[in-house]
Amino acid sequence: MKTNNYQGALQNPLNSGFNSKSTTADVIKGIDLTGKTAIITGGHTGIGLETTKTLANAGAKVIVAARDIAKAEKNLDGIANVELEALDFMNPDSIDSFASKFLSSKRPLHLLINNAGIMWVPLRRDERGYESQLVTNYLGQFQLTAKLWPALKEADGARVLNVSSYGHQMAPFDFDDPNFFHREYHTLQGYGQSKTACNLFALELDSRAKDFNVRAYSLHPGSVLGTDLGREEPIELFKQMGTHDENGNLKPEVAALLKTLPQGAATTVWCATSPLLNNIGGVYCEDADIARLDIGNIEHKFDDPSTIFGVQPYSLDQDNAKRLWDLSERLLGISFNIK
Repeated sequence: MKTNNYQGALQNPLNSGFNSKSTTADVIKGIDLTGKTAIITGGHTGIGLETTKTLANAGAKVIVAARDIAKAEKNLDGIANVELEALDFMNPDSIDSFASKFLSSKRPLHLLINNAGIMWVPLRRDERGYESQLVTNYLGQFQLTAKLWPALKEADGARVLNVSSYGHQMAPFDFDDPNFFHREYHTLQGYGQSKTACNLFALELDSRAKDFNVRAYSLHPGSVLGTDLGREEPIELFKQMGTHDENGNLKPEVAALLKTLPQGAATTVWCATSPLLNNIGGVYCEDADIARLDIGNIEHKFDDPSTIFGVQPYSLDQDNAKRLWDLSERLLGISFNIK
């Protein structure tokens, strides 16, 4: 019996009963999260906000970690069971401060949802010179998870979720030059490798943490209408992909195929709460189920979101996962010892 998802050994749909049209209300039905504590990065906008609302309404205490506090206060107004804290993944000291404050509360952490992310950005670097998509989409979540490990272990039944993307298919992880010091910068390559890293991290974290009753998952929300991810994307790129017309407007036939926010957040909520995952981890999920392994048998068309699915084997590779863990520790100057 396989116990790890290395090489996609467990990457088989469970026939969960849900699909691409399922919503957060569908997957949370009958689940009571009273007494549970969750942290959601970027839980104040888009699918993160929908996730926050769903978990809070189910009884969980939700701590939203946000960079833009003013925007978060506005968006979270009136939602019960929510706390708001400042966190900026581009600032490693901010991560440490956030984690230290939470640990000082002595609360166990049942759900850590690494939801915050950026896309389509020009080349930007943090104070260490690291590329912004790698930092925001991956290195920040590695550091935060490492710092919060004592609280995750204390929960005796925690889950860590990395909100990844189909975008991982755009690029494997470049171990030789992850920060684009020596190669030409292409924003989608930066995004792709950062999401590949999310998958590899969940894979390796689950393998190392499951003995402490902590499981990890990565997931693709789907092609979702109403998120902020595309706010910096050049409109010409949208046109080339066939999703927008010559005037830069989203084509109605494409819009009709996109998920709503409740549908887009459904997989996050399913991974966070489904009893079907009680004894399985390290898998990449989509449409509220475990995703299919993409071995070249899926035809993808960007103007047809129903074809945007599947997980690449290179993002579930054992050697890549272990190598990335070691590299992440070196880049961050930390040691993430699971014990």
